[in-house]
Amino acid sequence: MKMTIRHVAHPDAVRNFDTETLREHFLVPTLFEADDVVMTYSHVDRFVVGGAMPVAGPITLETHKAIGSDTFLKRRELGVINVGGAGRVVVDGVTFDLEPRDALYVAMGSVDVRFESVDSANPAKFYLNSTPAHARFETMRIPLSAARKVALGDPAQSNERTIYQLLHPDVVKTAQLVMGMTVLNPNNMWNTMPCHVHDRRSEVYFYFDLAEQARVFHFMGEPDQTRHMVIANDQAVISPPWSIHSGVGTSNYTFIWAMAGDNQDFTDMDMVPMDVLR
Repeated sequence: MKMTIRHVAHPDAVRNFDTETLREHFLVPTLFEADDVVMTYSHVDRFVVGGAMPVAGPITLETHKAIGSDTFLKRRELGVINVGGAGRVVVDGVTFDLEPRDALYVAMGSVDVRFESVDSANPAKFYLNSTPAHARFETMRIPLSAARKVALGDPAQSNERTIYQLLHPDVVKTAQLVMGMTVLNPNNMWNTMPCHVHDRRSEVYFYFDLAEQARVFHFMGEPDQTRHMVIANDQAVISPPWSIHSGVGTSNYTFIWAMAGDNQDFTDMDMVPMDVLR
């Protein structure tokens, strides 16, 4: 397993970051490598974000010094969403089949976690988020059809989209991790504008379903000190609690959001008036 460590950046420091420094602190540029698990450990809420892409055969979730435990999930929980071909995840001998966009919640204390693809020519791509946990809940598969579905937006504002809440209190019990997927309709490019912050939770955005030459301009930073990063397909952004998190694409796209922090209330947002943005 490959692991990169990211430390917390104070907003006063971020005001002076150039493009390269901003990307070094907040962009996760690579998540999927054949037959490997690629992880980034962020000290923002102890988030771990990564990807597993089994091609030649099964691959195993191993621990790392940064985790501080003899197994990866000894004191953690894990969310998995398949963004590739059909695959399966084997947790302590129990097999969970995941079709594209299906999710799996893996409970704290699980020991042996293995990732497999059904077809090596069209491998599964398991997007992973992990956070510390205080209790063990049930490992559960959440097919896309079981997600809590919310339609939002307006074509006049180019933000018509559907939110699929997968790891959500109304769907599955977790210690703190919340995950879902937002799918923008064709000809709609904006997400979460007007924007917001939530000082009680951090978030990770993972953008996918982008064409090779398409890009998303992800906006972050304090509301009166905004910055942006240009994001390609299969890249993620770490969003600290003090930062806005909004984006616009050169076409429609899909993204997975994951949250951790003091609560699991999806609607807990501090809205930012448009005239405050700078």
